[in-house]
Amino acid sequence: GGGAYGAAKAGGAFDLVRFVQQPQVLARIVSAVFALIVFACLVGDGYTSLPDDPRLFCVFNHNEDACRYGIGIGVLAFLACIFFFMVDVYFPQISNTTDRKYLVLADLGFSGLWTFLWFIGFCFLTNQWSWARADEVFLGADSARAAITFSFFSIFSW
Repeated sequence: GGGAYGAAKAGGAFDLVRFVQQPQVLARIVSAVFALIVFACLVGDGYTSLPDDPRLFCVFNHNEDACRYGIGIGVLAFLACIFFFMVDVYFPQISNTTDRKYLVLADLGFSGLWTFLWFIGFCFLTNQWSWARADEVFLGADSARAAITFSFFSIFSW
């Protein structure tokens, strides 16, 4: 073997092509893109107004919590992807097995938690969308469906 958590390989030169081909890096990139799509859909078209009322409301059954939840987990997931991507870049340079162990366990724990939160988000957004009135949602329908779809995909990418 590779030692504890790959510690025997520590200190090697950085190879970008080999790095990007690693499954965890590809999954992290896909997860970041999905999180960005959910966030962008909800920020861009997640709020709308009626023709006779200029106040904005969430397209998910007027439930502000649905939009906030989707935006919140999307932003935090994207930031976490960036953080763990940087950890992946520096991971081969870390020779301390205790540090490697904690980083691997933190990644595993966070991924498990975020998988669960994406599942909750998918169920929550789907439920609120099913109760939304079609005559009140003009422009945000496609973005709402995209947010639901990519929330579902995020369950598997995390």
